[in-house]
Amino acid sequence: MRIALALIVLALAGCGGDDPVGQQPAPTATPTATATPAATPTPPPDQARPIPRAAAAVAADLAATQRAVREQVRAWRRDGDPATGDAPPALAALAARAERIHRELAPRRTRTAAVLPLLPPRIRAEARDTIAARRALDVLNAPRPGTKAPKIRTGPPEPAGVLWRHYRRAARRSGVSATLLAAVNLIESDFGRVRNESVAGAQGPMQFMPATWESYGRGGDIQDPRDAILAAGRFLAAAGAARSEAGALYRYNPSQLYVTAVSRYVRILRRDPLAFHALYAAGAPLG
Repeated sequence: MRIALALIVLALAGCGGDDPVGQQPAPTATPTATATPAATPTPPPDQARPIPRAAAAVAADLAATQRAVREQVRAWRRDGDPATGDAPPALAALAARAERIHRELAPRRTRTAAVLPLLPPRIRAEARDTIAARRALDVLNAPRPGTKAPKIRTGPPEPAGVLWRHYRRAARRSGVSATLLAAVNLIESDFGRVRNESVAGAQGPMQFMPATWESYGRGGDIQDPRDAILAAGRFLAAAGAARSEAGALYRYNPSQLYVTAVSRYVRILRRDPLAFHALYAAGAPLG
C-alpha cells in the first residue's frame, strides 16, 4: 500500500504554490468493487510472509513476485475489465508485496547494492528506479519538528482504464505525455485514493492550489479526476514540458526531490507497458 506517499500532499503546497506539494509513499484505500478476471494464474502463497534477510533470497523473492505481478496484469487486461472496479485482490496482494520489498530496501543502501546485481535486467531497472523514487519521497515525507502525522482520508479511485483514457485525452489536447500525467497523479494522490488537502490548501487528485486552478481549471471541478488531469496537462504544457519535462515538473512543485520521484516513475511507465496497471494495483484493497 502507498499511503505513505500521500503524506506530502497533506504537509506541503499544491500545483502553482511556493512550497513543494503533495507526495505520497504508501496509501491504504477504501475497499471498492473489484473486477475479477475469468481466469487468473495462481499467485505464490503467503504474500504476507517476512522479507528475507539474505541478498540472494531477497532478489529471488522480488523476481518471482514481479513475474507473478506481470502474469496477473496480463490476465486482468485479457479476462477482466480494468475500466470497471479495482484491481483483482490476487494482483493487489502481489503488487503490494513488490512495493513492500522496494520500501524495505530503499533506506538500506548496502543491502540494496548487494541485491540489485542479482536481479534479472528488467526487474533490476524497475527496482533501481522505484528505490530512487522512494528515497526522494522519504526525504520529502520526513516529519517537520513539532508536527504529527495527519489522519489520511481515502476513497475509491477511478478505474485504471478510465484514468488511462483521461491521461490520453489530456495528452492529445496539451501535448504532455500520458505517462508524465500518470506519474504525477500517482505521486500526488495515489491515483485519486488520497482525499486530503495539503496544509497550504492544495486540493484534488492532482493537488492544485485554488488560485492556480482558476487559471488552468477552465471552470471544471478541482476534485474531478478528468477535469484535474486535463488541467495538469495545460499547466505542464504552459510550464514548458515540450522542452523539458523536469523543468515543467519543478514549476508544478519546486522541489528537486519531487522532480526525481516523478521522473523515475515516468521511466518505469515508459519502459514497461504493464507498469501502470501494476502501480495502480499496489494501492488497491486486498479483498
